[in-house]
Amino acid sequence: MANARSQRLAAALRDKKLVKFTRPFEEATVSGYVLDVGPRWLLLALVGDGIRFNGFQCIRLSDVRELQAPHPHAAFAEAAMKKRGERLPRKPRVSVASIEELLVSVNRSFPLVTIHREKVDRDVCEIGRVMRVQNGWLSLLEINPDASWDAQANQYRLRDITRVDFGGDYEEALHLVGGRPVA
Repeated sequence: MANARSQRLAAALRDKKLVKFTRPFEEATVSGYVLDVGPRWLLLALVGDGIRFNGFQCIRLSDVRELQAPHPHAAFAEAAMKKRGERLPRKPRVSVASIEELLVSVNRSFPLVTIHREKVDRDVCEIGRVMRVQNGWLSLLEINPDASWDAQANQYRLRDITRVDFGGDYEEALHLVGGRPVA
């Protein structure tokens, strides 16, 4: 089953097909274009509910459910995005080879990263800068919803991370107001 899912995702990547699927942690579906498939992680150019690109999302392959490739309403979504001048973003310089490489490469290429630990608390995410990834732990200096930076980094177990987002509208707004953390 997992191998068939990976093959369908690889075909969607090759053919640049819009996909749709569910995840066990959220009621809404996920839509996007597959930009990379690693051993355990998938990189998507996320298409939000407003039928616009809204950053990137990395999801564990094991969490992909009810995969529809292509998306059942792909023709409509693609026509709307074309009329809006939306273009498929290029694959960012992000590695999905492992969670460690994913976090470090996102941190190199984007000012903020959002992590989700949905098995711990499905309603909470943490946003910030990766300070260190070592020995199964992530050290994350977080930015708050008012765009102020915490004084100290928090520690999170890598195995608890279920989703990683970056380059989206919300992360961009936080960075525009909060800037980089003061060292």
